Amino acid sequence: MRRQRFICKSCESNSDGYGGGMYCERCYMEADKIKVQLMGENEELKDKIEFLKLCSPSPTTSSTTSLAGSFSDVVLIALDSEPPLPVQAHKAVLVNRSPVFRAMLENEEMEESRSGTVKIADVRYDALQAFVNYLYTAETCLNQNLACDLLILAEKYQVQHLKHYCQKFLVSKLNWDNALTTYTFACCHNAEDIMDAALEVITDNMDKLTTQLEYVNLVEKDPQLVIKIYETYLSKQVNTAACRNPSVRRDSSSGSGIGDGGGWSDGC
Repeated sequence: MRRQRFICKSCESNSDGYGGGMYCERCYMEADKIKVQLMGENEELKDKIEFLKLCSPSPTTSSTTSLAGSFSDVVLIALDSEPPLPVQAHKAVLVNRSPVFRAMLENEEMEESRSGTVKIADVRYDALQAFVNYLYTAETCLNQNLACDLLILAEKYQVQHLKHYCQKFLVSKLNWDNALTTYTFACCHNAEDIMDAALEVITDNMDKLTTQLEYVNLVEKDPQLVIKIYETYLSKQVNTAACRNPSVRRDSSSGSGIGDGGGWSDGC
C-alpha cells in the first residue's frame, strides 16, 4: 500500500505529512524551533510585565530622567562621584521594586525614610542612574562594566529581575580570556548562573588554566574558589567516564571510581 503524500504548506514540496499533513519534516522542525523560541520570549515579557505591574507616575515627556524627576520624593546619591551626584526617584517605585528599599523607606526610624535621601557607596553616578532607570522601565543598554555594576546593585537591593538580566548578558559574553575573572566576580556576588557557565568554560580548558595570571592570583587570594574548579572538573571527568562505561558509575559510588585513573591527567 502506497503511503499518502502531502504538499508542504510552507515550501510546497512533496512530504510525508508532518504536523497533521501540513508540512514536510524540515519545515515542521523549523516551525517547532521557532515555537520554542517564541515561548521563551513570551515568558520574558510576562516577567517584565510582572516587574512593571505597579503604575508608575506618568511621564511629562518621553525621557525616563524627566519621569524620575517629576514630583520625586526621594534622592539617591552616588558617593563615588566627585562631587557626589543625586538621582531623583519616587518612593512608591523603589519600595515596589526592592524589598530592601521597602524596609528602608517605610520604617520611620530609618534616617533614609526621614530625610528622603539614600546615600550609596561604591557606585558610579552613571551606574546608579541606569539602576534607577531600570526600576522604571525594565530596560537598559548594557556593556561589560555596567552589567557588573548593575548586578552588584541588584544583589544589594534584591532586584531579582535586574540580576537575572545582567547574568544573562554576562553569560553571553563569556570566553576563555575573561572566564576566570568572571568566575571570581560571580562567586563574590552569588551569581550562580554566571558561576556555572564560567566553570563550564574553565573546565573545558584545564590544560591552559595554570598559565593564566588570574589563576596565580586566585590561588593566593581565594584558594577555595580554585578547589571548586578542580572539584567541578573531577565531577565532569567521572560523569563522562560513567557515560562511556557504566562500571565506572558503580565503582565511583563505592568510593574507588577515580583511584588509579589519575583524575587530573587530562588538564592540570
